[in-house]
Amino acid sequence: MTDAMPLAVARDARGVVTLTLNDPARFNALGTGMLAALQQTLDALVGDDGVRVVVLAGAGKAFCAGHNLKDMAAHPDLAWYQQLFAQCSRMMLSLQKLDVPVIARVHGMATAAGCQLVAQCDLAVAADNATFATSGIHYGLFCATPSVPLVRNVPAKRAMEMLLTGDFIDATTALREGLLNRVVPLEALDAEVEKLVQSILEKPRVAVAMGKALVYRQRELGLDAAYQLAGQTMAVNMMDEAAQEGARAFAEKRKPGWKC
Repeated sequence: MTDAMPLAVARDARGVVTLTLNDPARFNALGTGMLAALQQTLDALVGDDGVRVVVLAGAGKAFCAGHNLKDMAAHPDLAWYQQLFAQCSRMMLSLQKLDVPVIARVHGMATAAGCQLVAQCDLAVAADNATFATSGIHYGLFCATPSVPLVRNVPAKRAMEMLLTGDFIDATTALREGLLNRVVPLEALDAEVEKLVQSILEKPRVAVAMGKALVYRQRELGLDAAYQLAGQTMAVNMMDEAAQEGARAFAEKRKPGWKC
């Protein structure tokens, strides 16, 4: 990795793609260059049936410090700010729209839009040294866009406390509040991420993709519409050969013989 490459991309033979934010000198800030690199890479993954899981990580001492306030102060222009936040929002939505799970691998701090990034990923595993904050309020800027996924992960009053105070929470608290799936010592972080990756790889890709899309769509619907969508999703899913094989395997008391 070099400072000239804002995003490092690696892909293994299993279809696991690791995206590493690579601007450690600025704690992997989400500047326009970093956002553009992320967007380009995410766009390239759309429709790639060989991709099974995406892991999002950060180089250096931190996961991501969010937007760089020095850059923002240097551009006191409404149109520039609108473009920056629109660019960031598009990238965040692209993570959700990918048809494979995205796992945040978190160490060090994840602040403001960096905390947003953790909340936007489907799963998140953190080292026990990780800390989280929506800290913009300390500088007169309410973390409005980070609030969108935050309140969809964390109970409303807890999210409001983070947004209104800007105070840090530790990894144990983030786990308890629902921002994280797992917390482990730093030296065990990669192994714990791999456990999740391997579990996902053992499942049929079609079922995982349909399930991910369903979960996010039904969350925004009323109860009746959510059940209608979920029922239709399950019916269509059952028509897939992997689901048919799974049902046969259950009836025959054996392991499914599908190709994931």
